[in-house]
Amino acid sequence: MRELLSRFVAPYRVRLALGVSAKVVEVFFDLATPVIVARMIDQGVAAHDSSVVLRYALLLMGLAIVGYCFTLVCQKMAALVAQGVGTDLRDALYQKAMSLSAADVDRISTPSLVTRLTNDVNQIQVAIALGIRQLVRWPVLAVGSMVAALCIDVGLGLVFFVCIPVVGLVFWLVMSRSVPYFRVMQQRLDRVSLVCREALSGARVIRAFRRDDAERKRFREAAFAQADTAISVGRLSAVLNPSTLLIMNLGVVAILWASGHRVFEGELTQGQVIAFVNYMGQALLSVVFVANLVVVFTRGAASAQRVGEVLSCPVSLVSGSEELDADATDAAVPALELADVSFWYEGAREPAISGVSLSLGQGETLGIIGGTGSGKSTLANLVVRLYDAGAGTVRVFGHDVRTLSFGSLRRAVAIVPQQASLLSGTIRSNLSWRCPDADESALMEALEHAQAADFVLAKEGALDAPVEAGGKNFSGGQRQRLTIARALVGSPRLLILDDSASALDLATDARLREALGSLSGLSRIVISQRVSSVMGADEILVLDHGHVAGLGTHRELYSSCDLYREICLSQLSEGEVA
Repeated sequence: MRELLSRFVAPYRVRLALGVSAKVVEVFFDLATPVIVARMIDQGVAAHDSSVVLRYALLLMGLAIVGYCFTLVCQKMAALVAQGVGTDLRDALYQKAMSLSAADVDRISTPSLVTRLTNDVNQIQVAIALGIRQLVRWPVLAVGSMVAALCIDVGLGLVFFVCIPVVGLVFWLVMSRSVPYFRVMQQRLDRVSLVCREALSGARVIRAFRRDDAERKRFREAAFAQADTAISVGRLSAVLNPSTLLIMNLGVVAILWASGHRVFEGELTQGQVIAFVNYMGQALLSVVFVANLVVVFTRGAASAQRVGEVLSCPVSLVSGSEELDADATDAAVPALELADVSFWYEGAREPAISGVSLSLGQGETLGIIGGTGSGKSTLANLVVRLYDAGAGTVRVFGHDVRTLSFGSLRRAVAIVPQQASLLSGTIRSNLSWRCPDADESALMEALEHAQAADFVLAKEGALDAPVEAGGKNFSGGQRQRLTIARALVGSPRLLILDDSASALDLATDARLREALGSLSGLSRIVISQRVSSVMGADEILVLDHGHVAGLGTHRELYSSCDLYREICLSQLSEGEVA
């Protein structure tokens, strides 16, 4: 936590210093109050001098007003520092999350990243705010109270040195058992976030399969597991306050018992005893608050460790330095080359892709087909470098993708993933992802090629029609066509369609393929479960559990590849295949 704070608190050190200084001044006034009360009792009340009482009362009022002003300054600075650090942390964490590769995100998990961005950063903010407002106050108040009490009477001060270690022992016993729970709490909160996210995103499927009760049970189990941990911590923490208050009250009793006869003999004044009791109360109450603060800081430290894990996570994919100008590339250079490419997911026993080699010329179409889990999408992800190949080389327009900058690679290569993803905003804002400066004519041209212009123009506002989160106000086929149009904006040289027309009817799919085929210079990779979508490709790659089962034209594969022939005949008649 120290390293994290030193990095993110540094820009706010002036405000931090102002807040701490204001709190120190406020504590000084608190330490002066018992002495003033003692003098009011000894010099005013004992002497029946109302003017002295009034004078000291006005002094106390003045100190309270000035202390209140310094308190406001401290609160203001604490809020500014805590909110500023929290905002910077979230921004840095979000930027880091966006720079992580797909493999890094898989390892950390999306729900855990969301929890770290929200709950963990909130815990750090609370720790910082309380640190400025309370961590300075209570330790300084405790030490100051002990020093002031010893100045009044050293003998009675021994009561402090008995009570403080006992309170410390209680504190150690409780915290040594509760600290391990805090990290478990955050991990179980990750689980709650995961279950909740899955239930909300898949609500329609859950209802369709009548899994409502099962999902409620799953969420209840995750929520109660987190609650049980929190309750266990709460039970341990609940011992702190009553124990320390009991010790404090016993200390007060000891002071009164020890000082009673000394007041009677004139060795101590009544005001000194009152001041000593006040200092005793301030010191032990400070220890109680420090104990509670340690609980907050322990949770904050656990959260800071989780945030630090993400911020310090090495990025497995680093952008190259070369720039790719696909328009200036020699036409004889293949748009895509795979040389003995293999890839393993982390923890997997078998490769998802094994020994794939092929070459796709510029302006040509490559079809990829195979069963579920055969590695089709994995291959597409390697081309746009969402993952790096474990072995072999992926080249785009003659360049190894690992040497290219992410910007130039993804300007030249556009991918339309299986899951059509739209963000809340407008149709225009979603279409402009690849090219923010694209004018209306370029957007409409992309919509026409994607067979989406008709329903977009039919909407009120056309390009400025609203898009709900996830594109929920569009059908599945409409979302797919919008994502295809988004990929076409900016004129990519290589387009990857990863089963992105699965929700389209056959007629619309055929028009889409015809429209894309009319785009000169555009190389295409079409991944599909439909034979009709790939059979017209210049070359077809057949994958079987990550291995190449066949590579060639439709006619070549139909006659030589048993798997391809089986797929064809499962979807089409022999006449249609021919």
